[in-house]
Amino acid sequence: MEAAAAASGGGESAGELVLRAAALVPWAHYALAALALAFALLYRFLEVHLLGDILRGLRGGRVALTFHPDSQVYHRVASKCRALHGRYLATPWLASPHLQTLFLSISGRPPSFTYRRQLYTVRDAEDVGSCDGTISKDDSTPLLVVIPGLTSDSSAAYVKHLVFSMAIKGWNVVVSNHRGLGGISITSDCFYNAGWTEDMREVVNFLHQRYPKTPLFTVGTSIGANILVKYLGEEGESTPVAGAASVCSPWDLLVTNRFISRKLVQRCYDRALAIGLKGYAKLHQPVLARLANWEAITSSRSIREFDRHATCVVAKYETVDTFYRRCSSANYVGNVSVPLLCISALDDPLCTREAIPWDECRANNNIVLATTPNGGHLAFFEGLTAGRLWWVRAVSEFLCALHDSPYMHRQKAQEHGMRSSLESSIDKSPYVNFMEDGMVAAVVNDGLDSEDSLHNLNGTQCWHGCCTKE
Repeated sequence: MEAAAAASGGGESAGELVLRAAALVPWAHYALAALALAFALLYRFLEVHLLGDILRGLRGGRVALTFHPDSQVYHRVASKCRALHGRYLATPWLASPHLQTLFLSISGRPPSFTYRRQLYTVRDAEDVGSCDGTISKDDSTPLLVVIPGLTSDSSAAYVKHLVFSMAIKGWNVVVSNHRGLGGISITSDCFYNAGWTEDMREVVNFLHQRYPKTPLFTVGTSIGANILVKYLGEEGESTPVAGAASVCSPWDLLVTNRFISRKLVQRCYDRALAIGLKGYAKLHQPVLARLANWEAITSSRSIREFDRHATCVVAKYETVDTFYRRCSSANYVGNVSVPLLCISALDDPLCTREAIPWDECRANNNIVLATTPNGGHLAFFEGLTAGRLWWVRAVSEFLCALHDSPYMHRQKAQEHGMRSSLESSIDKSPYVNFMEDGMVAAVVNDGLDSEDSLHNLNGTQCWHGCCTKE
């Protein structure tokens, strides 16, 4: 018994034995295990789908189409688009919605070309707006108007991909920059927002009046897509737009806002977008500081906070939720009377699939909704070099097929005739004042002739409201 007791007293516990065994394992094995764990966590955090793509034989995911069974837009137009009836395979080294979205914002590999700029004054204020693009005098050449996303203008990589793709097909393309962007200063009390359709309405009406026989198409991206669909729903049969495409729309602003504050990775996007909005606000600080609490605006850490302190105050919405509900394009889908292609990625890190109005799109004969399993936000890079965007190819095929078909929308005749709100202001060519920071502000002087409005600054020549960047 004494021997047994001695043996028991000198024995080691189970925990001690495990530690002793663990000490025998080389440290390099632990390092490899830690790297493997970190890789797995990062793989999950970034929602990488490379392994899934490999298991599917690098064929990509199918494009799912939602449409009304009797839709002629689908049967006679969308059915001819190869991109919509194939698969989308993301660039292998960008096989993540976050990597795609990040790469688009950092680089995007846009094509290189030069815009011509048209300046105009808007009806409701003394602000100067800008459109970038080139328009020929041939009435038979289709014209595309592009509405960029939040705080984006014609210089955005995805906008350049689309403009270049349509231009090489012989189309005329105009990018309608949001008010206060594209180097244009705001001097009135009016700012654009996610539901502001007036600037788009003015540009579309002016272009239709100037080129009445030219088929007019529109494409909206992100917030620009929300503005586009809302505009189409507001106008109904009265719009001169012959066809349109909506890419990565948030659809329901309230649902989307709750989504981007849900998880850590989404909150990173929320913070980044808020920084972009504050940068936009800083460009127009003299006006915003007079209209709202500037300290509250600059301290905003999310889109919702910025909208509370800036958007709702300037646009006079009672609450942020009221603003989101009234400006959500999902409310206007049922009244869209124009052939419309809507594209969304189900892994979009900004615009959740929960906001997509599936039933409303299916109930409207004019709408075809295309969704892909992957793509990120406005990215959809394809090819080994990530030199192309899949959605640009899909939109290009759809609009070209629509233009060649008899299913383009024809504007419903109006009793009083259409008058462009830009009729007087754009023909007179707005007088602009180039400020020290390089921004452009309006100078109202209706008494002078437009030929006298010649300015030259920073390598940009302006005449009769148009600019060519040197």
